[in-house]
Amino acid sequence: MAQRTVLVLLFDGVQSLDVTGPVEVFAGAEKHTPGTYRIRTASLDGAPVRTSSGLTLVPDGALDAVPDPHTLLVPGGQGTRRPDVRLADWLREHGPRAERLVSVCTGAILLAEAGLLDGRRATTHWAYADKLACDHPAVRVDADPIYIRDGQVSTSAGVTSGIDLALALVEEDLGREVALTIARHLVVFLRRPGNQAQFSAQLAAQTAQREPLREVQQWITEHPDADLTVESLAARARLSPRHFARAFQTETGMTPGRYVDRVRLEHARRLLEDTSYGIEEISRTSGYGTPEAMRRAFVKSLGTAPAEYRRRFRPAPAR
Repeated sequence: MAQRTVLVLLFDGVQSLDVTGPVEVFAGAEKHTPGTYRIRTASLDGAPVRTSSGLTLVPDGALDAVPDPHTLLVPGGQGTRRPDVRLADWLREHGPRAERLVSVCTGAILLAEAGLLDGRRATTHWAYADKLACDHPAVRVDADPIYIRDGQVSTSAGVTSGIDLALALVEEDLGREVALTIARHLVVFLRRPGNQAQFSAQLAAQTAQREPLREVQQWITEHPDADLTVESLAARARLSPRHFARAFQTETGMTPGRYVDRVRLEHARRLLEDTSYGIEEISRTSGYGTPEAMRRAFVKSLGTAPAEYRRRFRPAPAR
């Protein structure tokens, strides 16, 4: 198996975890299977850089002195807000030469500045997704997933999602068992799929200010198989259906129906990933009623059927 060079771009203001998280994954894979990865770090001039948290990182060399890598990893951090123009110039020239181009968090902004995300679907940290979309309209920004793979280019959300993406790349290179071993060593989940939302349904919605609405939010989460029509939820909140629907959307940022859909989908996904329950039982306990209704919801939201989702994302039994 040919050794893959992983080059990590360093710059002042880089987020240290965006660097060290993926590096630990690739280093773990190299320890498990020697000769598979060679990890290199480089800055513009080869000088040490100061991270956003105040740590100093010493690169292996200067960007202009390193050969084109197999995997080029661009981390994020405060340094992406006003980056040195030379970073974009270097990425514009060398990025397309890498077999895999990867960004973590706001590293996607640097890729976009270099024109490497034009026409592609990409993600970044939720707090900067609107800025990325506004500044670079040629990029199809999706703020929901924790990572997105579009051809040779992969982008991920904040911090820990860089670990998820690195594990996915190791699984692609070396197989699931190796990736699972590394995940166990790092005490992280291997199975977080890229299309998993950056936030759970409860976190994606704002917490309602009024107690009756907060109680309804909690009720929905704990009883996805209950009658969750607007009329039923309004009665629980002691409001008229029209008043309830208006107040719920105002205070949470989404309609009651959208919130219910997200909670049910999240509940079903957890059961598919974590249990051996049958599809029919999962569809019933998640509030879909029938396997066909759940299948339609999965295809609409995730582009895959429940059985295929389970096959892809349920962890293999530990040996």
